[in-house]
Amino acid sequence: MAGRRGVVAGAATLVAALGGLALLATALLTSFSVARRWATSQPVQGDFELVSLGSGLAVLAFLAYGTLRRTNILVDSFTTWLPRRAARIVDAFWMLVWAAVALVLAERLLVGARETLRSGTTTMVLGLPTWWAVGFGAFGFALTAVVAAIWVVRLARGDE
Repeated sequence: MAGRRGVVAGAATLVAALGGLALLATALLTSFSVARRWATSQPVQGDFELVSLGSGLAVLAFLAYGTLRRTNILVDSFTTWLPRRAARIVDAFWMLVWAAVALVLAERLLVGARETLRSGTTTMVLGLPTWWAVGFGAFGFALTAVVAAIWVVRLARGDE
């Protein structure tokens, strides 16, 4: 990830771009469904399920890229007076906490994906299986954890 390049950075960027496409698709679907409802009094069947899935996947797809760019929520009002090195250590600590949280969430979502696959859980209207969406969530959080761990090392070394 040197200079925000490399395999991990490329993966985070690609996943975010795919998330952007998913979000665009949900916006287009919503627009089409509203127009269809206006014209024919019939929405696209299952539109709310598809929008929920697409929006959720987009958010999960953006997490790693946001962490890569360090554009996630940062509260530095208490560390602006610290010397730069001390502020980096504090940032590294909180990035480590974020990496741990993301890793736990990834593991829990992986368990959830296996369970929804085993139980055959589907959406209510369209009957779409949901295990793959939960599995993508696990992947999104795992990638986020890797990006955050790389930032921990970079911040601790002063390689920001």
